[in-house]
Amino acid sequence: MSHQSSHSHHRWVQSHNPPKSELKLLQKPQKEPMFYYFAYGSCMCPVDLKRSLGENTHPYIISPGILKGYKLGFYLYYHMRQSGVLDIVKDPRTSVKGVLYQLPWRLSEALDIREGVSQGVYRQELVDIHCQDQIYKNVRTYVVVNKLAEEVAPNDWYFNIVLRGAVTCGLPEEYCWNLFNHMHQLQQRYQDTGTSRSA
Repeated sequence: MSHQSSHSHHRWVQSHNPPKSELKLLQKPQKEPMFYYFAYGSCMCPVDLKRSLGENTHPYIISPGILKGYKLGFYLYYHMRQSGVLDIVKDPRTSVKGVLYQLPWRLSEALDIREGVSQGVYRQELVDIHCQDQIYKNVRTYVVVNKLAEEVAPNDWYFNIVLRGAVTCGLPEEYCWNLFNHMHQLQQRYQDTGTSRSA
């Protein structure tokens, strides 16, 4: 009797142990190399980022994040976009809010191309990002290489992309309004002089 019960138990254990070929299928696929990226301008919008990187980037969003010790400004006129575009400048009195991504390393080169790194438009900078009650170290962001002395107004397209990214990714409402007002005031300031067109 005891022999029978142990035999049936043995059969039961075997039936719950899949063959080795099945085990391979059950194992999770190896994770690909990733890197953290902090977006504060048009790349906050995953739809616009997808246009450059060639795949949906919404799943790679971690959360809104904060870059302390920097301020936001339009210190570059980007001829490819025909617009003033965003930059960050060190300033211990303030901070910049944006979107923290964790992107596959295979998208790194495409991101550099988007930011005009090889042309000397932007360069990579590693920063610390405060996000979800923790600090992410060595996060990639991009800063303008040759900064203008004064800010240049964004065009309507860039204005809308930046604002849509900020709202879509859940940046604080007050920050979104401040961003809106900043861009709107720049447009108003340069509307008469045409500086944004001739920069």
